[in-house]
Amino acid sequence: MPKVAVIDYGVGNLFSIKCSFERAGLNVDVYSEAKRLRDADALILPGVGNFKAGAKNIEKIKADLMDLINEGTPILGICLGMQLLFEGSDESPDVKGLGLLEGRVIRLPKNVKIPHMGWNTLKIIRPIILLDGINEKDYFYFVHSYYAIPKREHVITAETEYGIRFASVVAQNNIFGVQFHPEKSGKPGEQIIGNFVKLIKR
Repeated sequence: MPKVAVIDYGVGNLFSIKCSFERAGLNVDVYSEAKRLRDADALILPGVGNFKAGAKNIEKIKADLMDLINEGTPILGICLGMQLLFEGSDESPDVKGLGLLEGRVIRLPKNVKIPHMGWNTLKIIRPIILLDGINEKDYFYFVHSYYAIPKREHVITAETEYGIRFASVVAQNNIFGVQFHPEKSGKPGEQIIGNFVKLIKR
């Protein structure tokens, strides 16, 4: 059974994510120590809240995390975890993200209610395994005030409309990110989680 590390860096809803991936058939552990991440077949980077707090807290394991990802270990960033995959955020301009994906995170436009909280759909731009079985009538649960603008359009695999159209699913090689919370998104969320499990088992 594949072993997955949910990374505990002080800003995530870890229990529900752990349970969701265990139901999908994975052996899941919550890790905060870099040396223990080496045991994992895949990584989950959850997160809610402030970019600066997330980036600062992850600094202690950043080097080991980057090594694992560069070696090909799959990673799935969820919500703030997805935003941290990028180079930086306007929420905290002086703080660097992981820089695994080129681009920045900016605030949602002023003409919409912030945060974007509740159910919304995906417009699939590029089919990938993570989106197998997902259609554009499926609803996912979002809670965020900022969104990522990838520098390279090919990493965008799905978008969502909320005042503007923003990247809600990104993928590049072994790096995946979703702006919504699959663990709170019912059956469609379970499908996303199951698809990530398939990716690990390939």
